[in-house]
Amino acid sequence: MTELTPTQRRALRAAAHHLSPVVSIAQKGLAESVLKEIDRCLATHELIKVKLHGIERDDREALLGEICGQLGCAPIQHIGNILVLWREKPAEEAAATQPAPRTRRSSKPLTKKQAVAALERPRRKTTRT
Repeated sequence: MTELTPTQRRALRAAAHHLSPVVSIAQKGLAESVLKEIDRCLATHELIKVKLHGIERDDREALLGEICGQLGCAPIQHIGNILVLWREKPAEEAAATQPAPRTRRSSKPLTKKQAVAALERPRRKTTRT
């Protein structure tokens, strides 16, 4: 399990506030397929919410410890039936997902007159009969 400082945990809780749960765990509990889905979501998003259905409080705490132990993630928050989990992406993966830096334009920016002229269309000549 990853250990976080209270300041880091508070910042992650704030970042997770607007998130919706991406994984649900119901009566069948923590199956291998559920663990794989949580692992995939953590690899993609780093910070996720997990919704628990029909599981008692003591079982929820045990489930949180089991998930964090098996997947190497940090428990951020456990409120009611919602768990918030975080796992940092490896540095090489995070660098690969960064968008490429924007390149500079080779030409000078347009003046206002040039921009207006570019937008204007040639008008049709109308003849009156």
